[in-house]
Amino acid sequence: MKKKILSLLLSTAMVAALVSGCGSSAPATDAAAPAADAAPAEEAAPAEEAAGPSAGGKTEMEVEGDNVTTLNVWTFIELHQAFYTDMAERWNEEHPDQKVKLVLSNMQYDDMHNKLSLALESGEGAPDIADIELGKFPSFTAEKDIKLMDLTDAIAPYKDSVVNSRLDIYSKDGKYYGLPTHVGTTVAFYNTELLDAAGIDYTTIKTWDDFKNAGIKYKEATGAEFATAETTAMWMVNLMLAQKGGDYLTADGKLDVNNAKVVEVLQYIKDMQDAGALGVVPGGQPDNEEAYPHYNNGEFAVQIMPYWQTSRFTAYMTDLKGKIAIAPVPKFGDSDATWTIGGGGTGTAIIASSPNAQLAADVMAYIKLSSGANEEVWNVLGFDPVNTEVWTNKDLTENPDNQFVQFFNTPPFNCLLEMQDSIGSLHSLQDAKAPSINNIFCTQILTNIFEGGADIQEELNAAQDQLINELGE
Repeated sequence: MKKKILSLLLSTAMVAALVSGCGSSAPATDAAAPAADAAPAEEAAPAEEAAGPSAGGKTEMEVEGDNVTTLNVWTFIELHQAFYTDMAERWNEEHPDQKVKLVLSNMQYDDMHNKLSLALESGEGAPDIADIELGKFPSFTAEKDIKLMDLTDAIAPYKDSVVNSRLDIYSKDGKYYGLPTHVGTTVAFYNTELLDAAGIDYTTIKTWDDFKNAGIKYKEATGAEFATAETTAMWMVNLMLAQKGGDYLTADGKLDVNNAKVVEVLQYIKDMQDAGALGVVPGGQPDNEEAYPHYNNGEFAVQIMPYWQTSRFTAYMTDLKGKIAIAPVPKFGDSDATWTIGGGGTGTAIIASSPNAQLAADVMAYIKLSSGANEEVWNVLGFDPVNTEVWTNKDLTENPDNQFVQFFNTPPFNCLLEMQDSIGSLHSLQDAKAPSINNIFCTQILTNIFEGGADIQEELNAAQDQLINELGE
């Protein structure tokens, strides 16, 4: 693999001050760039796999030999161009009779998704392959006549090794239409230096009550904040809701943002805040350029975030090297329900009308799901690979030369292996209503509750009515 090229592109993407979580112009799903100013959700390149300043560029592979199939790829993520090219070269080496030449076009987030939608509606000008961000994906599977290829057969050779909840978020009626990039497992990042000084052993934190009590103790001992109540993201909110078996929609897909379990989760977080276990970090969530300095300076001790936050530590919180442990998230009591969930994501889709759809599906399944590709997802990006065969390869996951192994003071994959059998998702993430739900929480509800002290039930009731009016339900 061309790791130097990929590392350079990763650094370039990290420079772009883009958007985060949910109260911004897109969620921090698969990117390497930090958060920026708040704007409506789901509208610009996600922070975790940022397209970077050179969006609009094109990369074309050089492939020798006869019978080479050209596949046009659209993406909004510059990092994917180099990654796909390198993995396609490996495909060509292993499949000399099925060589492909990728022609990759990198566009701005909105431009690409809008152009793809128009191309599919008109039946003209669509690529063979397209990256579609999680928040946009439901709009491409909402119609009865789905223009994306059913990838169930292409996924089959890898399915037993892949975290199935990450396949499910790109599914409809039991069929898979997207290939995930990573798991984004929600984990706890603990500053052990700060916690040890306050007499707190993070390994004893197993439940949310333990978490709350540790936060109260930490506040009393230091006067500083333990963790954050999110106002511009829903990483912890979604996690806790999934752990309770809840969601923002009913089983038949009706809006239900004011149900009892949503109230329970927000009330629990509010109670932690009132008790001193949580404060609101500048920027409203950990993945934000306003927030990074406050963690770097030791003003907050804990982050509950998707696993891809590893890349933020190595890029923006460098003073914390050797001080951060990655651990399983707390849960409610001894429940056997979902322990953790994946956060964010970009799904790679194949256009069903492509004359080379089957080959494109096989190639991209190899690029996104094979163990070799997933090794590079960890080596270069520091993300948790969706193929769990990689998780047990200690030569890879505990390689002392790896920058992420060097940064954290616990083996980075230990917590993933502990939670591996209970990584779930929220059903509503697969629904076309998800962007609107995400937006109202991150621009209104969470701020009103955790900064304005609004009544939780009243706030949710108002949001339910507003969403019904907006979406016509």
